Amino acid sequence: MSFISLDKDKAGFWERMTKEEGAVEFRKTPAELKPVSSPDVNPTEPVPNTVADDKRFILGIDLGTSWTSVITSRGTKYRLRSVVGYPKDLIGVKLLGAAFVVGEEAYANRAYLDLRYPLTDGVLRELTDRDLDVARRLLAHVIELAEPGEDDQVCGVIGVPARASASSKALLLNMAHELLDVVIVLSEPFMVAYSEGKLLNSIVVDIGAGTTDICALRGKLPEAEDQATLLKAGNYLDQRIAAQIAEHWPGVQINTNIACDIKEKHAFVMDSDAEVLAELREDGKPVKLDVTDDIRAACESIVPDIVQQLEVLVRSYSPDQQEAVLQNIVLTGGGSRIRNLDTMISEWMKDYGTVKVIRVDDPDFAGCQGGLNLVSELPPKYWGQVGDIVGD
Repeated sequence: MSFISLDKDKAGFWERMTKEEGAVEFRKTPAELKPVSSPDVNPTEPVPNTVADDKRFILGIDLGTSWTSVITSRGTKYRLRSVVGYPKDLIGVKLLGAAFVVGEEAYANRAYLDLRYPLTDGVLRELTDRDLDVARRLLAHVIELAEPGEDDQVCGVIGVPARASASSKALLLNMAHELLDVVIVLSEPFMVAYSEGKLLNSIVVDIGAGTTDICALRGKLPEAEDQATLLKAGNYLDQRIAAQIAEHWPGVQINTNIACDIKEKHAFVMDSDAEVLAELREDGKPVKLDVTDDIRAACESIVPDIVQQLEVLVRSYSPDQQEAVLQNIVLTGGGSRIRNLDTMISEWMKDYGTVKVIRVDDPDFAGCQGGLNLVSELPPKYWGQVGDIVGD
């Protein structure tokens, strides 16, 4: 029996299946997704279930390039910027009153801080030891906000890009295991599919800051050929918007922080209900400019690659399944908030028939909710068979 067939509303499903039908049989994960861990852990062996349920504290974590979202098994839910700030000099130390700061406070004080984002394109930076130290500080802060008990076994379920390499997942597992008792790494779009109940004949498009991840769901664990990662996502849009405005209005002072603010307020494709007027500065003086065409051109630039990958995945289904798949294209991530994006994708794919593109209700937390749900419902001895894992 595949784990995908579980009824999430029936408590104890897994234990009943193992008792009534013998050992649950799982499809083996592909080579790219086989667990990698520290030498003292054999990830192919079941994880021992030696911890009382009330002492197992699970964190569903969407560790994103720009934002990190968390939902815990005790109902806590929060979101913070994925950034650590360090004072640039001694004056910064005096102003901050600390050696570093994490999240929104770091971003708010960016004028005198050196901001470090530990993830690039959705995976950990690994250029220097300082990069890993930044990642540790961010994750430590994320865990601290969850307020685990002293005796808790803290388990983190972390989403990664659809086609994250084995080496990048190993780096994340080993770093996170320094701070968590158990670490499980899953494909981010698969986590969203689990949360939304779209595990069969559907395609998830997760538009984050660093990557756009696309995953075809076929009622089993997704394999490498079922997934794609595109580097045109939120950060790419910020750069394009800034470039478009700078080209259109040569005297305007613009950077990606300002472009991101404009994007988050006004992003759209196709037609806009009203002009997009942005309050900017030209030679230091405030000006209000019509940037409608600039926003449209930048936001529409990500659509061709998304549609091209969707077409590839739709064709990979058998002909009798394709109609159902076309009714279940799911948009999530911050980029799913781009107005009219669902309509534009449907229009571009109309040669395939009627296409229905669905936006998730809570794109900031859908991934971490799915990871939390999966690990909460699955007995610990099977965790290693649905994702990469380290710890016990």
